[in-house]
Amino acid sequence: MRKFISLVRKRHIRYDWGLCRSKKKKAFMVVVCTLMLYIAYRTANFQPSLTKVFPLSYTGLKGLPYGIIEDKSDFELKPIWATTNSKLKANGSSSHNLLAMPVGLKQKQNVNTIVQKFLQENFTVILFHYDGKLDGWWDLKWSKKAVHIVANNQTKWWFAKRFLHPASVSLYDYVFLWDEDLGVQHFNPKRYINIVKEEGLEISQPALDSKSTDIHHRITVRRKRLKFHRVYDSKSSLKCSMASKGPPCAGFVEGMAPVFSKAAWHCVWHLIQNDLVHGWGMDMKLGYCAQGLRNVGIVDSEYVLHQGIQTLGGPSANKTSNEVNLAKSRRVVDTRIEIRRQSTSELEIFKRRWEKAVKEDKNWVDPFLRRKQAHK
Repeated sequence: MRKFISLVRKRHIRYDWGLCRSKKKKAFMVVVCTLMLYIAYRTANFQPSLTKVFPLSYTGLKGLPYGIIEDKSDFELKPIWATTNSKLKANGSSSHNLLAMPVGLKQKQNVNTIVQKFLQENFTVILFHYDGKLDGWWDLKWSKKAVHIVANNQTKWWFAKRFLHPASVSLYDYVFLWDEDLGVQHFNPKRYINIVKEEGLEISQPALDSKSTDIHHRITVRRKRLKFHRVYDSKSSLKCSMASKGPPCAGFVEGMAPVFSKAAWHCVWHLIQNDLVHGWGMDMKLGYCAQGLRNVGIVDSEYVLHQGIQTLGGPSANKTSNEVNLAKSRRVVDTRIEIRRQSTSELEIFKRRWEKAVKEDKNWVDPFLRRKQAHK
């Protein structure tokens, strides 16, 4: 009997121990499962950072392996067969900046002066021929080094919207989108770029010589004792001061000689309206693409002379009274008057589009308005 009781106790103890071990095992498994679930969650949560992030441009290109996609470009002319010079150029390191200008044959001499200065600093040059007269340029030694695009009676902004897409100029650090009637006697491209880099100017322009024609905003006029300036602080009808927080007193450059960083041009290109070819009103909004008021400035130490020569559409201002009377009798259209009328109309359209966009975008905050409110 005692043996039987002892056997039962032993079996009971073994059962309790087995049960205890089973409970411990279950608890252990719960801990393990919980840990595995946590690891799985964290892995899934961090998956985007471990995976190659595809740009928006990859949409629709899924038929290609990602590594073969080239989403950048430039206007560098490439040889169709290898030469010693081309190999040296390919291996050499040089600055990548772009000069783009609308040009007509009547301004050939001035354009030649501008381009030669920029070519000395290894700029890529692209010329937009608005008069269709391309053959008259081939006698210039540098002409075959430039890219030429021809379209009759089209404006700078028309060309820029269609041929300077951000992807096409993504390899350039700065884009100079200039008019053809600028005097560059006191301008050096290399020194200019050094200044805008040092001062962090995303959007800029060289100051205008005080002798320039067609000075529309005093902020663009050269201040002799300064290297650059951001704000126009002299007395005027606009009442600009050092406290001014918006264009045209601050955060402003004019359309005849703007210079854009790569990031700024990506924004500006999207600001250019495809159907509004004269670009009127856009200069008041360029500052929004600089990511801050301090990133817009006028460079005084490198300045240009704006000659104010109107060539697109024909210079009606030089007509004599007899020519004007003859034009009236023949009912000939004065192209300069029509261009100005069209520009004014486009200005009003642009203003309405801006106001509509601001009203509809509830998440957008005007950075200039916010600064004005902060300083009240």
